[in-house]
Amino acid sequence: MAMRILSGVQPSGNLHLGNYFGAIQQHIALQELPGSERFYFIADYHALTTVQDAEEMRRNIRNVAIDYLALGLDPGKSTFFRQSDVPEVLELTWLLGVVTGMGFLERAHSYKDKIAKGLKPSLGLFTYPVLMAADILIYKSNLVPVGQDQVQHIEMTQDMAGYFNQTFKSGVFLRPEAKLSSTPKVPGLDGEKMSKSYGNTIDLQMNEKELKKAIMSIKTDSTPVEMPKNPDACNVFALYSLCATDEERDALAARYKAGGMGYGEAKKLLCDKVTAYFAPYRQKRAELLANPGYVDDVLRQGAAKARAIARQTLDEAKRACGLI
Repeated sequence: MAMRILSGVQPSGNLHLGNYFGAIQQHIALQELPGSERFYFIADYHALTTVQDAEEMRRNIRNVAIDYLALGLDPGKSTFFRQSDVPEVLELTWLLGVVTGMGFLERAHSYKDKIAKGLKPSLGLFTYPVLMAADILIYKSNLVPVGQDQVQHIEMTQDMAGYFNQTFKSGVFLRPEAKLSSTPKVPGLDGEKMSKSYGNTIDLQMNEKELKKAIMSIKTDSTPVEMPKNPDACNVFALYSLCATDEERDALAARYKAGGMGYGEAKKLLCDKVTAYFAPYRQKRAELLANPGYVDDVLRQGAAKARAIARQTLDEAKRACGLI
């Protein structure tokens, strides 16, 4: 069997540069990995822990689907679908839940972090790692591209697969492994990790005016124009480097170190670079907006393929439990 790669993205708001360089860019690149199958899904069940307005959810799902396709996801190379179109994942969540301890789930970093930020400690938020494990295990995934903050969830998935196999004396579930992105932390406007929850993002859908306003607000130090500057300590340079070639990055670094260039000029260069880098995305996005039926067909066909695999895995798990 080919190596299966799986990853999901929550439709909890507009996608931004952090989403692209931290995850989506890797997802697109993995489409060319020989001997592999790719499964990418829109994690709408997961998003219900934070998005609880129906119209907002529908809009977010549509935007994520269009953005992924506009950024280069090829339905001929990857299976792309909505999580909720595969209800078998919820049934598997219960089967994993009966072998997963409360204390085990209470150790989840993401749960503790979200509660600390004021989110209501709902059952859905608490059992989030079990649903994530079901997402991964139901497709017998081998490799899961994630950021560093999600590694614990993959480790928990490994444990849950082991708990199930050991409890029911079966070999239903494979052990998935995390694949970390090589991209360092993408800084937001304030220098913290770019994240919707921090309100510090540069959204992919921003128009020219919005993009310029966001970039000009990036936090920098107070080094005078004429003085040399350290590119490695500058958020503007870090973002520029993600969009630039090696030669362009080295040339800008040299200008930083020589002095005589202010951060305002660096921000203008960043604005131009981001605009040019994502020009093909904007063009493709406009085409997809004009053809909504195509997006629906992609998700429908992806769900049919994913669900066939999920059904088979679920049947194996139910048979191991004695339910079949």
